[in-house]
Amino acid sequence: MPERRTFLKALGAGAFGAAATGFSTPPARAPSASTNASDPSPPDSAPTNWVWMTPELDVSGEEWRRRFERLRAHNIDAILPQVYTNSAAYYGSDFLPVEDEWLETILPPAKEVGLEVHGWMVSMPCTIPKIVNQHKEWFVVNRNGESAVDNPAYVDYYKFTCPNRPGAQDFIERRVEEITSIDGLDGIHFDYIRFPDVVIAEALQPKYGIVQHEEQAPYDYCYCDVCRSKFERDHGADPYDLEDPTTSTAWRLFRYESITNLVNDRLIPIARENGKAVSAATFPNWEAVRQRWHHWDLDYVHPMLYHNFYHAGANWVRDETRAGIERLRGQGRSTRLYSGLNVGAVAPGGLERLIEKAHEGDASGITLFAAGSMNDALWTAFAEATSKA
Repeated sequence: MPERRTFLKALGAGAFGAAATGFSTPPARAPSASTNASDPSPPDSAPTNWVWMTPELDVSGEEWRRRFERLRAHNIDAILPQVYTNSAAYYGSDFLPVEDEWLETILPPAKEVGLEVHGWMVSMPCTIPKIVNQHKEWFVVNRNGESAVDNPAYVDYYKFTCPNRPGAQDFIERRVEEITSIDGLDGIHFDYIRFPDVVIAEALQPKYGIVQHEEQAPYDYCYCDVCRSKFERDHGADPYDLEDPTTSTAWRLFRYESITNLVNDRLIPIARENGKAVSAATFPNWEAVRQRWHHWDLDYVHPMLYHNFYHAGANWVRDETRAGIERLRGQGRSTRLYSGLNVGAVAPGGLERLIEKAHEGDASGITLFAAGSMNDALWTAFAEATSKA
């Protein structure tokens, strides 16, 4: 196991500009009471509101502190900074390509102002050239027999690794071990913990010039040798020999369980051993990505209720929030659910309505995608709407 790092060091050059927080340069504000990063939070003190943040570099540590104070003043309790993309780490990794030690810069000021910090990690896709070139067997294969390395679905970065391949499993486990060994980090946040979309959201189909009304072979995964042999061992048939793989309940459940077993049996135990909370960004149309997240042993779940992707309105956010909670409770899980909202698609009044509907659906809080899409008017609307909850 990699040695546990201590990242709570003196502030150096920062990494977060106005584009990343959505704030114009704010006036100086009195600092809020700080939180000692070494003090464990009470078990019932879960965050209420969160925000996803993509890396932004070359801003001073002093500016970081001011921006994080503004987040706290606008009812944000936790941040989800992206610490690993599909190609590089944004922390001082011992084995991954490192783009920047961004986490080391933002973690101290975030903790000082009382924000929880949960490292956001892209999970299954990988475009690291060394991995792609040397371990093609790790990657998923579609029903046409095409590797995601050679013919990825939709976009080039959709090079997903297979949840049943031992090498791919070890690769993701090592990332989880390294990230959850970071001192001061409160948790790890899994993204892209799924298969590629077998049917993509309706509003996105024109973007890719496709029409999907049913499962189609180029987007249906995984038919690699390992998945096929495991399924045949358990069910007595090769998926290719099924009369119609798209209607086979056993084959569908096999894909669901492939992701669930990776999460519950291999990844979450690592985070728990290192004392970290576990959360995930998930799909409302979970069947389309074989992501049965209501079976996962998560502390927090953040379904991405991006209504504009589904030609839906605010009531849909309420209904999907409620449905997600019902699925969790149906499995006997007390996981807290936070409605993920796409703020880039709304005006301030629309954001307030989405928040209102999420709370009508009994969400534990709100998660904003993303900080870079926020502006002063949206932050004001967010603070007002969340203060009413």
